[in-house]
Amino acid sequence: MPFNVDQPVSIGVQLAPQHAEYSTIRDTVLRLEDLGVDIVFNWDHFYPLSGDRDGLHFEGWTMLGAWAEQTERIQFGPLVTCNSYRNPDLLADMARTVDHVSAKGGEGRLVFGIGSGWARRDYREYGYEFGSVGSRLDDLAEAMPRIRRRWELLNPAPTRHIPVLIGGGGERKTLRIVAEHADVWHSFSDADELQHKLDVLEGWCERVGRDTSQITISVEPERTQTSAEYEEFRALGARLFTTQISAPDYDWDRVRRLLAWRDAVNG
Repeated sequence: MPFNVDQPVSIGVQLAPQHAEYSTIRDTVLRLEDLGVDIVFNWDHFYPLSGDRDGLHFEGWTMLGAWAEQTERIQFGPLVTCNSYRNPDLLADMARTVDHVSAKGGEGRLVFGIGSGWARRDYREYGYEFGSVGSRLDDLAEAMPRIRRRWELLNPAPTRHIPVLIGGGGERKTLRIVAEHADVWHSFSDADELQHKLDVLEGWCERVGRDTSQITISVEPERTQTSAEYEEFRALGARLFTTQISAPDYDWDRVRRLLAWRDAVNG
């Protein structure tokens, strides 16, 4: 397997920023850190994605600044931020700042997840041009060099190379952007489809001159999957496994199962 497999399995939890007061979300982040989760993600939307679509909801990047300050060990980031919602140079500056806030005397802990956007209601209600799938991906391709360039220009510079996570599986545009810019590719594929997507990604890496060993494969198993099914993904090279929890009923048993499996396979 040519992708980055020389690392232990990590567990991410996407904590949906919906249907809860912020005090509950804050306490849940601390509990996830205490349990030993490796990465906590939120998302970059303006309305709930499940349940009451007009229910409680909070903005993602403001929240990440708070997580940077309140946590000590855990990595964190958006899964994923929408490229359309902010000027790329501003977004780079925001990420650099949040990363510094999280450093606590060492390196920062932000994982910079980014994608092209898809939630039509967010665009409509907040006044962004929705465009098309293709135009939004073209915008993302144009934004990534600007983001990296801004990181080079900022004073102070980021605390370290901020890892870039890109999500999605489009074979013509998305995986090319992943090959060019991502440290982590977040796949929504099942195990049967993942091998094909990896072959496509490897092809793009060859075209752009990227060493595939620099890219970590991230997956999001379904809630019903067993340890044997997690092993299918691991055998294909996945090393980051993420699950989502949401108020009002956080599924702590699912988090604990993933953590137990991680500890077993990592030895």
